[in-house]
Amino acid sequence: MGPRAARLAEVRMKLESYQKLLGQPLAGRARALLVVAIVAIPFAFLFPLWTMAFESNQYPDPLRLQIHINRLEGQLTAQRDDLREINSLNHYIGMRPLLESDFSEFLWLPFAIGFLGLLILRSIALGTVKDLTDLCVLFLYFGGFSLWTFAHRLYQYGHNLEPDAPIKVEPFTPPFFGRVKIANFHVESFPGGASVAVGVVGACLAAAWILAVLYARRRIREGSA
Repeated sequence: MGPRAARLAEVRMKLESYQKLLGQPLAGRARALLVVAIVAIPFAFLFPLWTMAFESNQYPDPLRLQIHINRLEGQLTAQRDDLREINSLNHYIGMRPLLESDFSEFLWLPFAIGFLGLLILRSIALGTVKDLTDLCVLFLYFGGFSLWTFAHRLYQYGHNLEPDAPIKVEPFTPPFFGRVKIANFHVESFPGGASVAVGVVGACLAAAWILAVLYARRRIREGSA
């Protein structure tokens, strides 16, 4: 057998070993972690994904904004509607108002999270290592795309300012995470309970995948012993 044929045979053996690994059923502990992930998913619908607060001398009690998976929600008190106040302030610096109709994410995010839950249930009931691997890759894409979309929205709102606004400010990006000073406001931005729930889902998927692969390798070794 020549060197080329030997390399092809080696690649073929590795592919067969990989396919055998992917075809193994999930370990019991991996399925238990997926159950925890399912329990965490409803919290993504109950709590905000992100929270923002705007504090200044005029607003020692900060204006507060919550971003849920399907809506924007300002703090409501007997004295004020924070979302309306924020939009009024945005008008003076030439920023577009925050409107739910501008956020296409509010249409697809609930369905995406619900679909993710269905795939997790499928993996619990019928899944193999391959199913869980596909699920983890899909979650990484979903999480990365969602974070990029949020960061891009923040950039757009702070950089597409009306040139004839009553108050001139330099283009800016509202904070994605942490506390920054913008004009005479201190703006805070932090993940909410829904983001924590999604993070728990991701951690459970990663841990379940590791356990599933370790269990599958052990089964293959024991079967070939």
